[in-house]
Amino acid sequence: MKKNLLIVATICFTLGACNIEMQQKSANNPDMIGKKNFQPTDRLMTPETLWHFGRIGEVKVSPDGKSVAYTVAWYDVEQNKSNTEIYIMNADGENKKQLTQTAERENCLQWRPDGQWIGFLRNGSIFEIKPDGSSERRVTMTGAAAAVADFFAGLNGQAEQLSEVSEFNYSPTGDKMLLALETPVEKTFGNEIYPDLPKASAYVYDDLMYRHWDSWEDGKYSHLYIAQYNDGSITLPEDIMPGEPWDAPTKPFDDISETSWSPDGKTLAYSCKKSKGKEYAETTNSNIYLYNLDTKQTSILTEGMYGYDKQPLFSPDGTKLLWLSMERAGYEADKQRIFICDFATGNKSDYSQNFDSNPSSIQWTADGNSLYLTACFTETFRVFRMDLPAEKAEANPDAKNSAATTANFTQISKDGFYDYQHLAQAEGGLILVRSQITRPPEIYKLDTATGDAEELSFVNKDLLDQLDLPEMTQRMVKTTDGKMMPVWVILPPNMDKTKKYPVIMMCTGGPQGEVSQAYSYRWNYALMASKGYVVVYPARRGVSGYGQEWADAVSKDHGGQPERDLLTAIDNIALEPWVDPQRLGAVGASYGGYSVFWLAGNHNKRFKAFIAHCGIFDMPSMYTTTEELFFENWETGGPYWDAHNAEAQKSLAQSPSNFVNNWDTPILVSHGARDYRVAYSQGMAAFNVARMKGLPARLLIFPEENHWVLRPQNAILWQREFFAWMDKYLK
Repeated sequence: MKKNLLIVATICFTLGACNIEMQQKSANNPDMIGKKNFQPTDRLMTPETLWHFGRIGEVKVSPDGKSVAYTVAWYDVEQNKSNTEIYIMNADGENKKQLTQTAERENCLQWRPDGQWIGFLRNGSIFEIKPDGSSERRVTMTGAAAAVADFFAGLNGQAEQLSEVSEFNYSPTGDKMLLALETPVEKTFGNEIYPDLPKASAYVYDDLMYRHWDSWEDGKYSHLYIAQYNDGSITLPEDIMPGEPWDAPTKPFDDISETSWSPDGKTLAYSCKKSKGKEYAETTNSNIYLYNLDTKQTSILTEGMYGYDKQPLFSPDGTKLLWLSMERAGYEADKQRIFICDFATGNKSDYSQNFDSNPSSIQWTADGNSLYLTACFTETFRVFRMDLPAEKAEANPDAKNSAATTANFTQISKDGFYDYQHLAQAEGGLILVRSQITRPPEIYKLDTATGDAEELSFVNKDLLDQLDLPEMTQRMVKTTDGKMMPVWVILPPNMDKTKKYPVIMMCTGGPQGEVSQAYSYRWNYALMASKGYVVVYPARRGVSGYGQEWADAVSKDHGGQPERDLLTAIDNIALEPWVDPQRLGAVGASYGGYSVFWLAGNHNKRFKAFIAHCGIFDMPSMYTTTEELFFENWETGGPYWDAHNAEAQKSLAQSPSNFVNNWDTPILVSHGARDYRVAYSQGMAAFNVARMKGLPARLLIFPEENHWVLRPQNAILWQREFFAWMDKYLK
């Protein structure tokens, strides 16, 4: 066995040249996925068109600000999968070059601090490549081969199943590397608990959170490891969370951006939700932790702060740490405050008290006196600079949360119907990803003095030039309680306003979240409009791009004002002379699916067809089958069985299942079987009711999909079913 470990370690970690040779062979593979020459017919989008767009992924600016490395994912419908490649260009968009050309996915781009190499992951292994595309190499692990094999055998139980690196980055000093690795901590499989039953396949649990998003708890947790790095090789990594039964980065959506190195490389800040079971299910309390590499001790920075604390970021001189903090425990959509800790005084202050939006993509300026960030206002993401006020606080090492400190925010991007995200500083301006409802994301450079932006990447220009795109407008609609609500209206390409068109209203999910200019490859409003529909997309009560008060208003009022907002929007658009009020449909996913199910029993014959994906149909069963219980507790007020809880009983009364006696409209229901946030039994129940009542209904169950439909052929099938259903009842 020892000999086998030696062989495995040697093959996997010291023969990078062999791997590179295989990559070169794969470059000639006719099945390798890349950009294809696709020509749409009659200049209109189809479901197939969406899968020929190149999808911008990671965007990383070089340390000197002169180059931009980025990834683009290409899809192949026939193979039913994607491939991601790495590209590079100058910060002005010139000299574009493809750095990789393999049949494997490359991800997790990281510039080495000296700018001489670009690190990335390929199939869970760390590689490096020169910015000119030369000298690709695999990062090897130093030490005896047996020690390397034993290390990974300890992670996986056997050396033949080497653990994959899920995330990594370099320390600012360039002599260390941070890795995230799946690490066994607990036993949850029956054959682990009872070794004499090797074929037993049961999971065994004693508490909640036994499954999350789309996977069952397997006893392994993502841990952070630190290794010494030296020009293409690392030492055996050391776990900084030994034996801890929680994840960093936190699952399912966090990544390496939830960590930050101090400039001197001596301290690592990271976010983690250090709780388990029922406590984990009922709380949002993540914290910021500081790990000292010299003492190997971990301290908590945000003790006494009970909401989400995430995305730590050291200032350029290391004297301060910034992070995003939510105040209210158990509320995942609370306002994200910009908190900064001054290590000299110990004071921690909210610098964004007067900024009524959620900041993202935050970057310190080089002098540490300002920040660049993006945030959503009136349903578009804009770019801002936040200037820190002069320091006046006296030293207070025991301070946990000082009074709010007002900073000055200045919008530096121009207003327009587009979103800016993924901000990074570069030579001559800011590098950002910009998207519109009608156009997929591309890389832009923004002039911070003028607000002018120019496109750099042009990944999809050839295809977009062959399409007639819809017209997009925004209107303000007065709601039943006298508020003004933003509503996006997307009109068909080459629309003839002397004719009347059918309408699809999108009921957004969340229930919080921006109704912005984000480009969706699933709920694609440009595609809906290109199919001859007017698309109505209301920013109903609860969306997050219209201020925190507006966002808060959906909680504990499901089936109330938010749904009245939807009806107001459709009634408003139905008055247009180019709308046929007899051909209206409503669609939505998640909480949007809840809205569709609720409208099905309360729409008073406005709609002729419904589509609900992964929607909430029955509130009691939703409460007892979802995994993140804090969400239901906050949104509905608590357990449905608590007869003395007025908020919970109000929510229960608005369960869509209570109104099925009024259902009278055809409905298509779809659901992913691996959706553990909203269990697929919700969709089954709604479909079953419709058929029991004799209504036209159709059920789509995707056994391999989660809350989303991600695989190309499944997605195209979903789009075809979507439009077949809408066309049948609205055309």
